Amino acid sequence: MSLRRSHLAGLALVALSAAMSALAVSEMPAEMATHWNAAGEIDGQTPKIVALALFPALSAGMLALFALLPRIDPLGENVAAFREQYDTFVVLLLAFLTYVHALVLAANAGYEFEMVQALAPAVGALYYYVGVLSAHAERNWFVGIRTPWTISDDEVWRRTHERAAPLFKLAGVVAAFGAVVPAYAELLLAAPVFAVALYSTVYSYVAYRNVST
Repeated sequence: MSLRRSHLAGLALVALSAAMSALAVSEMPAEMATHWNAAGEIDGQTPKIVALALFPALSAGMLALFALLPRIDPLGENVAAFREQYDTFVVLLLAFLTYVHALVLAANAGYEFEMVQALAPAVGALYYYVGVLSAHAERNWFVGIRTPWTISDDEVWRRTHERAAPLFKLAGVVAAFGAVVPAYAELLLAAPVFAVALYSTVYSYVAYRNVST
């Protein structure tokens, strides 16, 4: 996906999110539910105008940020090597935010469903693509597994990301199962990706010690 196409897709998703808010404004309560706990119970509310503006503004901010990062990265030329995967990740992230926005609007409109269960497939898909991105990412300051050891050495970066990529994909598959086993959905969403992140951090240190000796 080219940069121009990713920008257009991102802008379309921002516009869709804003249109969803505009169409839903008359149906929303004055105080909208915006946060659910692990049991699926509402434990946070936000004034309607703020809540409706939140996701379009967040999506627009993320699109602008990810467009800027390769330009300010000291290793920005490396991003060009995996730009297709980078741009696709940005679009998928904005699609995820739009999906979450739709769920929040639906819940506040009176539709009944388990929020964490509904989120599980989308979170799983995002985790899985992080694995795809990790398999292609070259050393940079903003995207990937950025530890002191991966940032310091190309070989450590390569080894760590090769090891982590399939694990992130597996974490995505596990997270998606939260849709069919809602009692464990929160655990399936959080535990695998935390384990992968911890393992990757430790592995990057071990790889650095091996490379430097």
